[in-house]
Amino acid sequence: MLILGIDPGTATTGYGLIEKTGQKITPVEYSCWRTPAGLPMPQRLLMLSEFLEEVLGKYSPSHLVVEELFFNRNVTTVISVGQARGVILLAAAKYKIPAYEYTPLQVKQAVAGYGKATKQQVQYMVKAILGLKECPKPDDTADALAIGICHAFTIR
Repeated sequence: MLILGIDPGTATTGYGLIEKTGQKITPVEYSCWRTPAGLPMPQRLLMLSEFLEEVLGKYSPSHLVVEELFFNRNVTTVISVGQARGVILLAAAKYKIPAYEYTPLQVKQAVAGYGKATKQQVQYMVKAILGLKECPKPDDTADALAIGICHAFTIR
C-alpha cells in the first residue's frame, strides 16, 4: 500500500510517499514543494495543484493523508493553509484516492508515543522508523512523513 502524507502550506508543502508492506514501512519519495513569495495566491495554489498531480499521476497512491487544520494565533496563516488543504483534498477526490486527516496531536502520539512531543523528537522517530541516515529536511517534509507513518500505524 502506498501512502502519501502531506503537510499543507502555500509557501512550503511537505510531502512524503511511503510504502507499507505488512508491518514494514519504507520511504519511496519525500521532499517539499515551494512557491514564490511574491506570486498571487491563485497562482500559488495552481502550482501546488500541479506539483501534487504530478506525484499522484506518477505513483497512484492508495491513500492520501493530510494534517487536519488547527487554529493558531495567525489567522492569515490558517486561511492560506486552509486553501492549500482544499487544493489537496480536491486532488484526492479528482484522482479517486481516499483522503484521511489527523490532528498534530494524533500524529505525535502515533509516531513518538507522546502527544506533546517536540518537532525534534518526531523527526528523530521518523528517521528511526524509516531507517534514514539523517532527519528529513525541511520540517515540512519530516511532518509529511510523520503524517503518513501515523496513518500506516492507524489503518488495519
